[in-house]
Amino acid sequence: MKSTKYSTIIGCLFFLAVTSCDEYEAVPIERFTEDYVFSSTDSLGRNAEKYLNAIYYAMQNGHNRVGGDYLDAASDDALSSAVSENDIQRLATGQYTAANRVGAGRDVPNRIIGNMDWANYYTSIRQAINFINNIDIVPLMTTYTNANGIKAPMNRAWKAEARFLKAYFYFELVKRYGGIPILRDDAPYELGEDIELPRNTFEYCINYIVSELDAIKDKLRAAPLPNPAAEGHVITAGAAMALKSRVLLYAASPLFNERPIDPGNELVGYAQYDPQRWKDAADAARGFINTYQGIYALAPSSFTSVFLNYYGENNNKEIIFAQQGDKNKGVEQNNGPIGFTGNNQSNGRTSPTQNLVDAFPMKDGKAIDDPGSLYYSTYSLQNMYANRDPRLEYTVMHNGSRWLKTTLETYIKGKNNLTQSVQTTKTSYYLRKFMGNFEESDNYDDVLHLWIMFRYAEILLNFAEAENEYSGPTTEVYKAITDLRARAGIEPGADNLYGLKPIPAMTKEEMRGVIRNERRIEMAFEEQRYWDVRRWRAAEEVFANPLYGLQITKSSNVLNYERVPVASYSFEDKRYFYPIPYSEVVKNKNMKQNPGW
Repeated sequence: MKSTKYSTIIGCLFFLAVTSCDEYEAVPIERFTEDYVFSSTDSLGRNAEKYLNAIYYAMQNGHNRVGGDYLDAASDDALSSAVSENDIQRLATGQYTAANRVGAGRDVPNRIIGNMDWANYYTSIRQAINFINNIDIVPLMTTYTNANGIKAPMNRAWKAEARFLKAYFYFELVKRYGGIPILRDDAPYELGEDIELPRNTFEYCINYIVSELDAIKDKLRAAPLPNPAAEGHVITAGAAMALKSRVLLYAASPLFNERPIDPGNELVGYAQYDPQRWKDAADAARGFINTYQGIYALAPSSFTSVFLNYYGENNNKEIIFAQQGDKNKGVEQNNGPIGFTGNNQSNGRTSPTQNLVDAFPMKDGKAIDDPGSLYYSTYSLQNMYANRDPRLEYTVMHNGSRWLKTTLETYIKGKNNLTQSVQTTKTSYYLRKFMGNFEESDNYDDVLHLWIMFRYAEILLNFAEAENEYSGPTTEVYKAITDLRARAGIEPGADNLYGLKPIPAMTKEEMRGVIRNERRIEMAFEEQRYWDVRRWRAAEEVFANPLYGLQITKSSNVLNYERVPVASYSFEDKRYFYPIPYSEVVKNKNMKQNPGW
């Protein structure tokens, strides 16, 4: 992190990127841009708001984010259908090093694998620090209502939003790399200043992030916002509490708390296990639930509607914070089934696995292999989609699914799985989640595609996991899970337990399995599974098993289903963390590399 290179990376403002950095070299980059952006005569703060929006923009939209794929395609939930080597395959197979984070193939020179970014997160952090230290120069005349119901100058809201963004980007780095250098807050680093900073401990980073979120939650705008369609991208106090819940859940998890990969190395975990961390995580989620009763809730309508409506639309109170998307056909055209023509042509980019499909219970909440299920005798490979958790149909498309007024044929040589096609499903499945309701439509229409970064269902899952780890399967844990299952359409059963064992019969370990599976199916393709199997320290166990798909053949109008392996990955302990970029290690004598790299 030598200062010249670092300042070059962070000096150019994102929203002024139409002009190259070199044009500003005649004068100090930062002095020029600060005077322009943070003007004492701009009572509307137009340039400052553009600058803040540029920092917001750095929060990545997850739809086909990593080289054209969903991040979960590097987990056991899906594969990329791409025919050539790509970023997702490199992430899944570990084809990267500290010196070469592009991996084999090198189809675009000097490109970093889409999920391994380091420099851009620090760029955004530096921009947030610049904003925080200079926004008070701008004499904003507008006001807002903060989380305590008090009107205040808009400067305070914007400053709090920038502090949230800074905390968010730090957490994105920490979950990838462990402890990282925390920059000073009082002033930006100047050109020529020595900033060969050491990595802070994992514990220091978590404490810093949480303290920032605690400091700003009452200064952010109150939820719900008066005009979600126009302001849906704005960080509220609820978003700060949701991020705190996620941060503390990760910090309490086995990878950092109970079984670090390098015991005693405080850069990648705590010095020793402390169950209190689970209580802290549970309390954070409980605090959110209690504070926002009536404001946030599970959307009561179809599971699909959660992703297609702004907060408040169609009784959708589930969204806590989302990146606003455009109304378009992008998700459908990237991921919908192949075999259609005209405007309905799609790339079929995402192939969900049989592993994911098998994780969905029967509609009475029991697992597919549980003899106690009312539907145990009806389940078979030939009839596996009947009487299942309704979320299965909302998450994946399979042979026999309805789509665009047709019945999908994903068997070999079926119209939606033509083997001569350049790109087709690798598992017999296609992604359904996030798409518009086109089952009985003639054509794709433009629909809203939000990328939800925090939603209420995650808060319930965070609470259930942390509370169970600390106190066992309490009635509060049961309520969180049964609420999710009830919304999903699982049958309550005569005991109203939605397939769960009664409380005295359920052990902590059994409830842990239920919660982890519930998280997997509820949050599928929302960039949770990839990180969950890591923070649980379960990746080596998960990837010890092959990824399966279906091979469906048709003979004399009879379909034959066979469960077949489609991929097999190994997993080394060192891959629980990404390598610190080699360029950072060689130019900063205080920068320590992660274990194994």
